[in-house]
Amino acid sequence: MSRLLVTGLTGFVGETLRQYLPQTLRAGTFELCAPPPDFDITQPGSADDLVVQAKPDLVIHLASQSHVPTSFIDPAGTLAVNVNGTANLLLALTKTGFEGRMLYVGSADIYGLVSVSDLPVNETYLPTPRNPYAVSKAAAEMLCRQWHITNGLDVVIARPFNHTGPGQHPGYALSGFARDIAAIAQGIKPPRIEVGDIQVTRDFSDARDVIDAYFVLLAQGRAGEAYNVCSGREYRLADLLQQMLQLAGVEAEIALDPQRLRPSEHRRIYGDHSKITAHTGWQPTRSIEDILHSLLDYWAAYWLNRSAPAAPALRQGV
Repeated sequence: MSRLLVTGLTGFVGETLRQYLPQTLRAGTFELCAPPPDFDITQPGSADDLVVQAKPDLVIHLASQSHVPTSFIDPAGTLAVNVNGTANLLLALTKTGFEGRMLYVGSADIYGLVSVSDLPVNETYLPTPRNPYAVSKAAAEMLCRQWHITNGLDVVIARPFNHTGPGQHPGYALSGFARDIAAIAQGIKPPRIEVGDIQVTRDFSDARDVIDAYFVLLAQGRAGEAYNVCSGREYRLADLLQQMLQLAGVEAEIALDPQRLRPSEHRRIYGDHSKITAHTGWQPTRSIEDILHSLLDYWAAYWLNRSAPAAPALRQGV
C-alpha cells in the first residue's frame, strides 16, 4: 500500500476523506498517515517532524485557513497558514528526499472577478483575487509551481469550487441554512433565517465527488498542471435555500443580516471541468438534491439527539 500523508485531516474535507475512503474501491490501496494532534503547519519543525515520521509516498495538502470572512479579520494569520505553511511542507519534503507526488489543494476563489462572458471559467483565466484568502491560495499555488520547476517536485494543483456535505461548519452558507431549517423543523428555533447576499450564484459539489477528483489527480493528473474541480453548474443561493425549505416542509422568514455581507463579493461564478475530465475521465456524480438532503439529514440528527459530531473548526487541521 502507498503511504498517503494528508494534512488538514481534522478539517471538514479531511474528516470526510477519512470516513469516505474505507467505503471506496481505494480502501486497500492507501495507508493513511495522520498528523499528530499537536501538528502546526505554521511551525517549520512541526512540518519536518511530520514528514520524517510519516515517510509518505504521496501527499494531499489540505491544511488551510479557508474561511473568507476570517481572512478579512486576520489576513496575516491566513497567510501564515496558507502560504508559510505550504512553504514549510515543501521544505520538509525536500529535506527528506521525497520522490512521490503531492496534490496541492488550492481554490477556485483565486479567479476572483469573472465577467459573464468568460463563464464558465476555465484554468486559462488570469487570477484576480478579491480577498486575503484567495490571495493566499494563489501565492501558495505559485510556490508549488516554482518548486516543480526549480526542484523537480511532482506536484498537481486542484482548484476546487464550493463543496459541501455533512459535518461542514455552519459558517458556510448551505450548511448554515440546513442547520437553521432543521432547528426550525424541530421547534428549537423561531421560523426566521438570517442571511447575507443570497442573490449571488456559486458552483456547488458534493465533498465526496471532490475527494474522488483528488485521488484521480494523484493517479492521472499531469505534473505542474492546475485543474478545476467543480460541478459545472451555476446555483443561486436564494434558490437553494428555498429548495431546502421545501424539502424540509418548513416555512420561515428570510431576513438580511448586514453583518453577513462580504466586501468585494463576486456576483456570479461557476466552473468548467472539461480539463480534468479530458485528462482523467473524472466527472461529478452526485446531484444537488442529494447534497441538500444529506445536509438536512445531518443537522436533523444533530438537533434530534445531539449525537452527531461537532462540526470541524474553521482552521482546517492546522
